[in-house]
Amino acid sequence: MALTVTMPQLGESVTEGTIARWLKQPGDAIAKYESIAEVITDKVNAEIPAPADGVMSELIAPEGAVVPVGQPICSIDTGDAASEAAPAPQAQEAAAVPEPAATAPAAASEPEPATVGATAGDESAVAPIQRAFTESPAAEPPASDAAAGGNGQAGGYHVTPAVRMLVREHGVDLSEITGSGIGGRISKKDVLEYVQRRDAGAGSSVPGGTQAGVPASTVPAAPAPAAAGPASFTGAEGETVVPLTQVRKSIAEHMVRSRQTSPHAYVMVEVDMSAVWKIRDREKTAFEARHGVKLTFLPFVARAVVEALQRHPTLNASWSDAGVVVKRSINLGIAVALEDNLIVPVVRDADRLSITGLATTMADLGARARSNHLKLDEIQGGTFTLNNTGALGAVMTQAIINQPQAAIMTMDLVVKRPVVVGDAIAIRPIMNLGLSFDHRINDGLQATRFVTSVQKLLEGLDPSGTLV
Repeated sequence: MALTVTMPQLGESVTEGTIARWLKQPGDAIAKYESIAEVITDKVNAEIPAPADGVMSELIAPEGAVVPVGQPICSIDTGDAASEAAPAPQAQEAAAVPEPAATAPAAASEPEPATVGATAGDESAVAPIQRAFTESPAAEPPASDAAAGGNGQAGGYHVTPAVRMLVREHGVDLSEITGSGIGGRISKKDVLEYVQRRDAGAGSSVPGGTQAGVPASTVPAAPAPAAAGPASFTGAEGETVVPLTQVRKSIAEHMVRSRQTSPHAYVMVEVDMSAVWKIRDREKTAFEARHGVKLTFLPFVARAVVEALQRHPTLNASWSDAGVVVKRSINLGIAVALEDNLIVPVVRDADRLSITGLATTMADLGARARSNHLKLDEIQGGTFTLNNTGALGAVMTQAIINQPQAAIMTMDLVVKRPVVVGDAIAIRPIMNLGLSFDHRINDGLQATRFVTSVQKLLEGLDPSGTLV
C-alpha cells in the first residue's frame, strides 16, 4: 500500500517548507528513518526521515516547491496494508513544540498526554504522544512565483524561501525591484521597502525599478487585507508601515496565545556570581583552546537549572485538563535571537550533561541556529526554556512562557556592584535570575523554591574546584 508523507512542522513559527532536494527517487529502496528529502525554511534546513521501510513511489511535490505544513510531499510503497496517510515522523514529544498556525483550532496546540493525573513525585509520568499534523489547503501561487525551481529561483530571479513567501503574500512583481544584495540578489529588505512604497501609492518611484514612471494603477495589487488588518492602516506624515511577514504573524499569534492560555506570574532573585566568575576567569582560555568554544556563564546556569528541575519536577511539566503532566526527560530549550526571528533549539536529556558538555552542545546548536542548519529533532520536544537575555545587555526581564511548558527562566547581565556582605560593603558580580511560570501548575511557593535552588547551586560552587 502507498504511505503518504506530509510536510512536518519545522519550528514554532514556521507554516511551510521548501523542498530543496530529493534524496530518493521513484523506485529507490528506503529504510525506515532514512533521510528522503532536504527541506528549507526561514529557520532551519532539515532532512525528512522515512516513516517506514518501502520503495519510493511518487514525488508529489517537486524540488523548489513551497509546501504548507501537513500537505503531502511524496508517497512510499510499503508493500503491505499500512495506512494510506501518515505524517512524516517527528521526534519524541513533538507535541511540546508550540503549534504556530493561526488557523488551527486552539485545541490542536495543546499536547495530548500519554499519562494523565501525574503528580510531582510520580516518576512513571511520560511524555505527551506525538501530535498529528494539521492539514491546511495549499495556496495557489501567483504568476510571479509559478516558475519556482529547485535552484531557489522564482520567475527567473534567484531568491530565498523567505523572499518567495513575501512575493506570494504581497503579490510582488520581482521585475520591478533591483536587488541590493551580492550580484543584485533581491533580499527581504528590498521586497519590504518596495511593498511600503507601493502601498503608499509610490510604487513607481522604487529605486532601480524597471517600470519607473508607470502609473500606480499598473502596479500589481497586493492581496486584499482584512477590513481591520494592519495592512489597511495608513500612517501619519513621516510614519511608515512595515508589512508583516508570515514568521512575524506566527510569532505574534504564539505570544498572544501564551498570554491568553497561561496565567503568568513572576519571581526574581539576585545571584552572587562570584564563584562562577572565578572559575570561568581561571578556565576560559584553556577551555576555548581545548574545545574550540568560548566559556560563558550560560552553561553554569543551565547546569544549575537542570539540577533544580530534578528537585522540583512540577516546573518540568505541562498542563492538561486531566492533570499536570510531569515530563520524564529534561529537554532544555535555549532561546536564540536572530535578526528578525527567534528560535529555541533543544538540548535533549540536558541533565545527563556536565558543564563542559552543555557548553559545547549549546555553542553548536546556537551556531547552527544562526546558519539555518538545525535538524528536525533539535527544535522539538523542549520541556523548559532558558533565555540568556544578559547576552543582549538586559538587567531585568519578564519573559512569555513557551507553550505548553510550565515556565521559562531568564538570566540577565552579570554586573559588578556594591552589596552588603555581613556588616561590610563589597563589590560583587550580581545577576538577576527571573522566572515566568504558569500559575495553574505552580504557586509562588514552588516557583520560589525552584529559583532559590538555582541561586544556591550557583553561589555554592567551589571557586577552587575543577571544571567538569
